[in-house]
Amino acid sequence: MSPAGTTATTPGPITTPTPTLTPTGTAAAWLRQYAPADSAAPCLVVFPHAGGSAGFFAPLARALAPAVRVLAVQYPGRLERRADPPVADVRELAARTQEAIAEAVDGTPAGQGTAPLVHFGHSMGSLVAFETALLGEGGHGPAPTALVASGARAPALTRVDPAILRNDDSLVEEVLLLGGTDPAVLGDPDLRAMILPALRADYGALQSYVPEPAARVHCPVRGVIGDRDPLVPVDDARRWEDHTTGRFRLRVLPGGHFYLDPRLPDVVDIVRGLLTELS
Repeated sequence: MSPAGTTATTPGPITTPTPTLTPTGTAAAWLRQYAPADSAAPCLVVFPHAGGSAGFFAPLARALAPAVRVLAVQYPGRLERRADPPVADVRELAARTQEAIAEAVDGTPAGQGTAPLVHFGHSMGSLVAFETALLGEGGHGPAPTALVASGARAPALTRVDPAILRNDDSLVEEVLLLGGTDPAVLGDPDLRAMILPALRADYGALQSYVPEPAARVHCPVRGVIGDRDPLVPVDDARRWEDHTTGRFRLRVLPGGHFYLDPRLPDVVDIVRGLLTELS
């Protein structure tokens, strides 16, 4: 996010957990699976924040396994995908991710609509998840049975203060404001040089993103935020109800923008409860 806008930031740790399973084809580049799951399990696709990586969701994946298959999106331009040019467009990220999801769930109950397929986005990832859901509901691949929008203002409220992208220092200042990255990481010149290109592209994607005026998903949407998030007021998170024709509910947990780390058991309970409702 941005001070004036919806979403963002930061790669947590630089080291990335090793996936236990690797999808094939297009899915191999875009998706990571950090824990094995039952073949008939519901599928949770998780979308990281701006500057973030798939490994951010490894603890959630392991906590839900083996009852839930968790596929974590790995955007290009970071970690092992550092050689791939970052994508500075939310809809292009969604289109490429949807292609990978379709391949990964093909022939499974989640892909055939007999088991839940849920999109879970955090911060910028909520927008990518939303646009991916729209593609699925529009007949372009599998459609999710629910969407979880975590740490994000509603799509119509997305905006980025241009001053954030003025230079590297202003971008780093924004990242540190949200508290998801160790300041020592961004203080290291080599690590900083590795992180900033993808982070700048992600913020560029947020800055250029404008949802279609009548864009709504038909699946239920669950909003989740931290009560001390400096960038996502409760009222702005509640506006997600304007972007679905299905049921909307909002859960406010103790914590800041990255409430997911300390409140992992609560997030696990939220996901399990939602899957129970959908089953």
